[in-house]
Amino acid sequence: MKKNRVLGKEEKIHHYKYRRKPNRSIGGDIGVYLFLFLSSIVMIFPLVFIISSSLKPLGELLRQPPTFFARNPSLRNFSDLFVTMSQSWVPFSRYVFNTLFVTIVGTVGHVIIASMAAYVLAKYKFPGGTAFFKLAVVALMFTGYVTGIPNYMIMCRLHMVDTYWSLILPAIGGSLGLFLMKQFMDGFPMSLIEAAKIDGAREFSIFWNLVMPNVKPAWLTISIFSITALWNNPQTTYIYTESKKMLRYALDQIQLGGIARTGQAQAVLVISMSVPIIFFICSQSQILETMATSGLKD
Repeated sequence: MKKNRVLGKEEKIHHYKYRRKPNRSIGGDIGVYLFLFLSSIVMIFPLVFIISSSLKPLGELLRQPPTFFARNPSLRNFSDLFVTMSQSWVPFSRYVFNTLFVTIVGTVGHVIIASMAAYVLAKYKFPGGTAFFKLAVVALMFTGYVTGIPNYMIMCRLHMVDTYWSLILPAIGGSLGLFLMKQFMDGFPMSLIEAAKIDGAREFSIFWNLVMPNVKPAWLTISIFSITALWNNPQTTYIYTESKKMLRYALDQIQLGGIARTGQAQAVLVISMSVPIIFFICSQSQILETMATSGLKD
């Protein structure tokens, strides 16, 4: 009588990869792919329409009924937009620098602070830790419209109104990043951290070289949310000096130019959504790859 042999790791992978068959039929597979194809068309429709509208001359934009694709595509709207921006007494490059500086510093600061706080809350027990995390979860209920006045009062007390810090500090202290990082770090095995300590690794080295690479999906997701919020935030409430204002503020002023600037307004929409989309496309493969290889558990 033959004894049952325990399958090795490589044999198990081969077994599940090549011998396991799905329960659904070929018709079910076709239905799933058809549903995904139709869903992708619905999701990409607004993006294609906005890009197509930015390439339309003014006559096509005002035509009724409107056309989906541009019949005579051109980059005239973008060239007119840059001509209009160059006529401002504040250089266009200054608006771009302000937005890039606030977006990069705010995003990096938010990811680092949220990750460090989440690491402590997820892997160490101390008095008040649970209550602090619950307070952070409650803070998720309040939108920017609710916290606008308290934030403005705090920035006034700190004498940071009309400075870049009035935009960077609220972004760094957001509770969404803390919540996402803490939930993701809860699944990171504590045995790896203890093994690293036995090998002589310091606390910050464990956090930076061991934990952070394995929670890449979480902080990449936080980066996407932060970049989207900061890039498209005019923040006229905190910034008064024209040379410190954001790019979105300048673009919004162009959109208010009336019918004659309808084409430029469409170009503004493309520029506003381009940076978050490009960042997501560049990091999408890394997110999927890391999520597939970082399912570690005790």
